[in-house]
Amino acid sequence: MRLEEEINQKQFRNEFHKLAVNIIYTASWMKLKTQHVLRPHGISSEQYNVLRILRGQYPNPASVNMIIDRMLDKNSNASRIVDKLIEKDLVIRKESLTDRRQVDVFINANGQKLLEEIDMDNANNELFQLISTEEAAKINQILDKIRG
Repeated sequence: MRLEEEINQKQFRNEFHKLAVNIIYTASWMKLKTQHVLRPHGISSEQYNVLRILRGQYPNPASVNMIIDRMLDKNSNASRIVDKLIEKDLVIRKESLTDRRQVDVFINANGQKLLEEIDMDNANNELFQLISTEEAAKINQILDKIRG
């Protein structure tokens, strides 16, 4: 559906203004869709983001500071998120062997299994079937260019 119809706005100042509104609206829309996929698995989008970071690091540890640097939402409290993931038995935390002031965080087998289940849900998600790989690459290129 066209942006104008989605937000009930007939016109924009110009195409750049419409683009900015469209990006903000689409990001919010995608977040809601992601929450819908994650809800049955009992995790938030921020927890999902941390699990994905840890999977990318595995088998190497990740410090909380490294997780913060790589998180999509820089306003998230990574320490609190890690604590929640420990409570859910999806990650483990150990004292660092190289720096006693730091803790190392690892994804465990339960966390890996959960991500595999979510990956399967996402693979079947109609969002990713609406555009081609080439279109996705072009959109990624344009968004990278905007952030510049």
